[in-house]
Amino acid sequence: MENEKHITVIDENGNEQLYEVLFTFDSEEFNKSYVLYFPVGAEEDEEDEIEIHASAYSPNEEGGEEGNLQPIETDEEWDMIEEMLNTFLDEEEEE
Repeated sequence: MENEKHITVIDENGNEQLYEVLFTFDSEEFNKSYVLYFPVGAEEDEEDEIEIHASAYSPNEEGGEEGNLQPIETDEEWDMIEEMLNTFLDEEEEE
């Protein structure tokens, strides 16, 4: 895939993990941007699914590539993210 985007996430233990961005989107309802991502090198097989992570995203103040990830705060946000993911996956299947 061309133009693959990767992000580095630092976990609670200070370890850096590399993730590939699945897609990003903005929500007017919550006035936030969101990013869905999965571990680089994760492979899907018949029995396992790739673990997809989701976070709210705010770009840095200089408008550069780096930004801050925030946890999803409400069940309503999770429902909206799940709906967006299902729509994305359905569209991918159709192609």
